[in-house]
Amino acid sequence: MDQVEQQARRYKRSGRWAVAIAMMAAAVATAPAPALARYPDKPVHIVVGFTPGGSTDAVARLLAAKLGERLGQSFVVENKPGANGNIATEYTQRSPADGYTLYYTSIGFVTNPLMYKSARYDPAHDFTAIGQVMSAPNVLVVPANSPYRDIRQLIADGRKRPGELNFASSGTGTSVHLSGELFASLAGLDVVHIPYKGSGSFMSDLIAGRMTMAFPNLPTALPLIKGGQLRALGVTTRTRSGAAPDIPSIEEAGLPGYDMSTWYGLIGPKGMPPEVVATLSDALLKTMDDPDFKEKLLQSGADPKGSTPAAFQQFINQQTTAWKGVLARMKMEGN
Repeated sequence: MDQVEQQARRYKRSGRWAVAIAMMAAAVATAPAPALARYPDKPVHIVVGFTPGGSTDAVARLLAAKLGERLGQSFVVENKPGANGNIATEYTQRSPADGYTLYYTSIGFVTNPLMYKSARYDPAHDFTAIGQVMSAPNVLVVPANSPYRDIRQLIADGRKRPGELNFASSGTGTSVHLSGELFASLAGLDVVHIPYKGSGSFMSDLIAGRMTMAFPNLPTALPLIKGGQLRALGVTTRTRSGAAPDIPSIEEAGLPGYDMSTWYGLIGPKGMPPEVVATLSDALLKTMDDPDFKEKLLQSGADPKGSTPAAFQQFINQQTTAWKGVLARMKMEGN
């Protein structure tokens, strides 16, 4: 480039401007493009819509550590609880689409816009999908000293005592809440929903017997079940979980037609650069194949997943369609 510039200046001094301009234009066109900044070159924030202490937060932190190891940069979990993840969702939506703010999202991402007019976003178009991480059943649990030893007994007593039983959740619209509402709907029960700000928030009240029951994620509840602090009556998926094969499914235990699972994945603001999405997707897929990461998820009761950005977006679209029908039947759509 230096030699071309020198020759172009000589042409300019001699009055041959057209030749000089043509030479400089050709030089610029053929010059190598400047190197793009390496991504990530500063800490990446993973937003979580719930309080610390629950299974969502725990897996997000494990994922952050693994992505940080793989990409050579810090991945920091940032908790923004409230409104069933809407606060975290809107924060992510407003963030720069540069790959430095990501969202570890869950089922509420697709159900909130169906349930609440205040959730003004479209899961199909307003974010960038990166990949699914896991799915997991929830589990119906009661305190260890509860009189209820099985689901049939719980349903029979609840029908005799409308409005007297309650269930705790990690927030309105969460999978923990929807699991309870679906249970009440199919069982014909009138139960009171008590929302908290996260699964970690209601566990002490549940263990103490101040709540009748709850439907936490299996990874959250499993240590307390094994420790004898909670009694499990059934997992929410149609089949038993490999992490807890002794716990029957709710359908198997006495409530036909019951089937519910939750899922988690990584998304970002709309319009993220394709090369950043590709870097994150590659790191996520390799993390999902990491034996240590997979084993920790399996031990917690989760089913490790892994998907391309396109496949995850397709899954989100399918979930939106499925839950639209479910919420309409439960009369919980568009409040």
